[in-house]
Amino acid sequence: MERVHLSVCMSLDGHIDTDGGERLVLSSEEDCRDMHAVRADCDAILVGAGTVRRDQPRLTVRYPDLIAARRERGMPDHPAKVVVTRGGEGLDPESCFFRQGGPVIVLCAEPSLPALRARLSSVAQIVALGDDSVAGILSRLSGLGIQRLMVEGGCQVLTQFLAAGAFHRLRVAVAPFMVGRAAAPRLAGPGPFLHGPDNRLRILSTRTLGNIAVIDMENHEPRGIPAAPSLTA
Repeated sequence: MERVHLSVCMSLDGHIDTDGGERLVLSSEEDCRDMHAVRADCDAILVGAGTVRRDQPRLTVRYPDLIAARRERGMPDHPAKVVVTRGGEGLDPESCFFRQGGPVIVLCAEPSLPALRARLSSVAQIVALGDDSVAGILSRLSGLGIQRLMVEGGCQVLTQFLAAGAFHRLRVAVAPFMVGRAAAPRLAGPGPFLHGPDNRLRILSTRTLGNIAVIDMENHEPRGIPAAPSLTA
């Protein structure tokens, strides 16, 4: 796999959403445009089932010039969408996640495969995961031809990828306000993280996009990522 790019927007106190029913708006228009440029350079975007149930994200490329650039490179208008789930509870085949944008891949536990294919095969490709570790997820996606992956959340998925060190780049956008809700989801939960005080990520850049601070970081020792196929003459 050529690149795994994690992307998240959070409040100053580390929250990526609120604990209420309404979606928390964190990003600025300028930050949104920049994030969509990263999306436009990827083959697929991965999220967890909780994010799909809560937000019903479209995960599309919003800007016409970015879509045109994808077409010039021979790519479809929008990246594929990947959702990771054990049993698929609450995944609505009528939601915009399944009905708008790029094709959908549902990665699920082996025992859930027959039921999910019966319910979602008309709107998604259903693929069983024999190994639900991050390395297993990336290996399966690589086998499906996905070489540039963007991971957008939620907390559980980000925690898994960050703990495993299974990424090349991390993009963190910080909104200048607090949420202050104990039950609101954060960027990551507790975990055996590879990058602690003695093994820091490398900061590539810090930028101000609208009223948002964006920090781009590089992982100098990505783990568990299958190698991209070599090109031979």
